[in-house]
Amino acid sequence: MNSVFSKQFSQLKNEILDIIKNFKNSGTLIGPGARNVVKFFEIDGNKYNFKSFKQHNFINRHVYKYYRKSKARRSYKYANILLSKGYYTPNPIAYIEFFDFWGLTSSYYVSEQLDNCFPLSDALFNPQFSDRENIFKAYTDLIYNLHESGIEFIDNASGNFLIKKCDGNYKFYLVDLNRINFHENFPLEKRFKNFARLTTSPEIIKIIADEYASLSGNASDFCYKKIVETTSQKARKNKKKAKGAKEEGLTSL
Repeated sequence: MNSVFSKQFSQLKNEILDIIKNFKNSGTLIGPGARNVVKFFEIDGNKYNFKSFKQHNFINRHVYKYYRKSKARRSYKYANILLSKGYYTPNPIAYIEFFDFWGLTSSYYVSEQLDNCFPLSDALFNPQFSDRENIFKAYTDLIYNLHESGIEFIDNASGNFLIKKCDGNYKFYLVDLNRINFHENFPLEKRFKNFARLTTSPEIIKIIADEYASLSGNASDFCYKKIVETTSQKARKNKKKAKGAKEEGLTSL
């Protein structure tokens, strides 16, 4: 086993390791748990978020032991980087990895549980959501600032942004952090591709394009066109992938 705890929460080490021993049979599940399993647990009246990453296949288990950092380790590392640069994410507490002779068997990322917030997906999928336009302007401000810092948040999907409203302003917390790229030079074309996973809604894309144009000094029509292109490409890839999976399923019947 390998474990790293932040100094601020090192006193919780024994309790956290005990929770992981009984992870499957305790805690409160968050989401469907179809891929990675996320639960929260209480310790001394405080809530903590535990993410258990999906078990890897035989080859990847070996890769994650010797050649690549585990998703839990990357999540912990990237959370600390984001916080150091002034961005918000639930406070990272620890990552824990388990190995056998061949490779990584399981890994966990532990952070503070964030309450009294809502995911960006609530605003995305509800046209009647209160103050929707300003929420997406605030989201665009965040993404633009990340880009200016050379940060590419690859899993830029609406469920990976938790939002708190504080004094009339929206504070965005990034979650699901194991896939982030850092660039010394972040070209505009690549920046627009970062929006591919968010939405194909023309209304939302227009809000994002106008705000990104205002911040970056580019024309709104140009930004809109580029974002539509990248979201359309992503949609076609997803459709093709879904079709392939369906055909494979029919073939196997």
